[in-house]
Amino acid sequence: MQIVLADNQDITRAGLMYLCDSLGAAWKQATDKTELIERLRQAGDAVVVLDYTLFDINDIEELEILHERFPQVHWILFSVDLSTEFVRRAIAVSTRFSVLMKESPLQEIRECIQYAMRRQRYICQRMTEILLTPVVSHSSEDVKLTPTELEILKDIALGMTTREIAEKRFSSFHTVNTHRKNIFRKIGVNTVHEATRYALRAGLVDAAEYYI
Repeated sequence: MQIVLADNQDITRAGLMYLCDSLGAAWKQATDKTELIERLRQAGDAVVVLDYTLFDINDIEELEILHERFPQVHWILFSVDLSTEFVRRAIAVSTRFSVLMKESPLQEIRECIQYAMRRQRYICQRMTEILLTPVVSHSSEDVKLTPTELEILKDIALGMTTREIAEKRFSSFHTVNTHRKNIFRKIGVNTVHEATRYALRAGLVDAAEYYI
């Protein structure tokens, strides 16, 4: 079985390579979505260790499409911060989604990879605690977005794509994509439609401007 490392954080990737070698598991890297898809075409039953926050996958819908396209793949979502709603939706889609946090101890990371290789789901202790914590609703006034995040949220609500926003801001696609994911996490949404509704409710976008 092959493990595909879709993690663009150098130190984390080096640690994952070491773990894979210690487990006797073959591994390959994927630096972007195009390369990831090519790896999965070659080995459709692979285990993918994915840092969703830093990778060029836009949202949960895109991840679901990849799961549908490669149903035998087992995904380990391995990031610094994942929203509770994102995780709930991912694990509701399929038992082929496991969850790790970057703060997880080495033993948990090792166990998660071993579980995935056996086609078993694994949810780390920290995320399990978060999922079991009662949901407390927050008003839009409680959400603290940076000025940059507010500008990007407005552009998203006005229908601009991540690439268009990057060109407008003279930023890289990955930088804007990371901002986008952080915005979605902070305001508790998973789709562009939900983000747009939030922006309209918060007064970031005038209804007349939106319908132009």
